[in-house]
Amino acid sequence: MSETIFTRIINREIPADVVYEDELCLAFRDINPQAPVHILIIPKKAMPQLNDADDADRELLGHLMLAANKVAARAGVADGFRLVLNNGAAAGQEVFHMHFHLLAGRPFTWPPG
Repeated sequence: MSETIFTRIINREIPADVVYEDELCLAFRDINPQAPVHILIIPKKAMPQLNDADDADRELLGHLMLAANKVAARAGVADGFRLVLNNGAAAGQEVFHMHFHLLAGRPFTWPPG
C-alpha cells in the first residue's frame, strides 16, 4: 500500500488532534467535520479498504469497534453516534487507508445520502 496522509499522521509526520490511541489504532478529529463531533478511527496496520481485510484481521476489526465506543464515551456522545465506513471510491472513500467516521452532536436522518 502506498503511503497516505493517515500513514503520515500515524508516523507523526503531520500533526493531528489525536483523541485516542492504543497499540492498534489511532483516533483524531476530522479537519473537515460533517457534524459537531467528527472523529476518524484508523488502524495502524495499512489496509486500503475493508474489502482488503481477511480472517486474520477479525480481531483488529472488532478492536476498532470497541475503540469507537471508547472514543464516543470520551467525547461525551456514547448515547448517540453514527459510525460510518466508506469502502471504495464509489462509496465516497477519499483516503485509501480504511477508517471509520464517528459522527455525533446533531440529528441524523435515514437513509443516509
